[in-house]
Amino acid sequence: MQNVVAGFLIGGLPRSFFFPRKGDGYCPRVKLTCSEDGSGAGMITRCSTHRNAECRPAKVFRAFARGYRVKSILFALAAVTLMLSAGHAALGQSMQRGIYAFNRQNYVAASRSFIPLAERGNVSAQTRLGYMFETGRGVPQNYTEAAMWYRRAAEQGDSLAQYSLGLLYDRGQGVPRDIVEASKWLNLSAAAAPREAREARVRIRDAVTSKMTRGELAQARLRALEWAPSREH
Repeated sequence: MQNVVAGFLIGGLPRSFFFPRKGDGYCPRVKLTCSEDGSGAGMITRCSTHRNAECRPAKVFRAFARGYRVKSILFALAAVTLMLSAGHAALGQSMQRGIYAFNRQNYVAASRSFIPLAERGNVSAQTRLGYMFETGRGVPQNYTEAAMWYRRAAEQGDSLAQYSLGLLYDRGQGVPRDIVEASKWLNLSAAAAPREAREARVRIRDAVTSKMTRGELAQARLRALEWAPSREH
């Protein structure tokens, strides 16, 4: 019966916990003492066993404690990695659902997916949410909210958000009208635009800059040169 119980317990813990090895803090609980016959010939006449008072649990479990701590840390790291992977997978699925709903013009459903993602710093969700607030699709039209979401995505380097934010500054919608700031964002957007959108963005940028003085142009170019993307997470 004792062997069965020991086998069950050892299945969940390292064998060294119950049967420590010599050299790993091993301390025998039973001590063997032998006596000689007194003739000086080294003849042993009797041996007896008794409890080893010097053996303490700390010595028995010292080696196990060191190994168990390392295993516990590795297990915790593996658990955290698994949870993070599951979290990223869930966020990816939520983004896919939002894009699917957005492309099918189901903007209410898209907003439910995009809002929590945008709050977490997802650039694509922020840009789409800015568009939805600007146009009043799936959410109440609100230029201030649109400018806020465009700005968060633009500061992270999204060229479409930079373009849209530049237009809001040019028109003074959701932000004070500022042609220098408009030119800055339109410049950055044109520089990072995909090939199929570059020509149209350059044309809009040039239309805005045609209304600016030389001083304003110089100021806008300087702001664009000094800008650097900053990720939220």
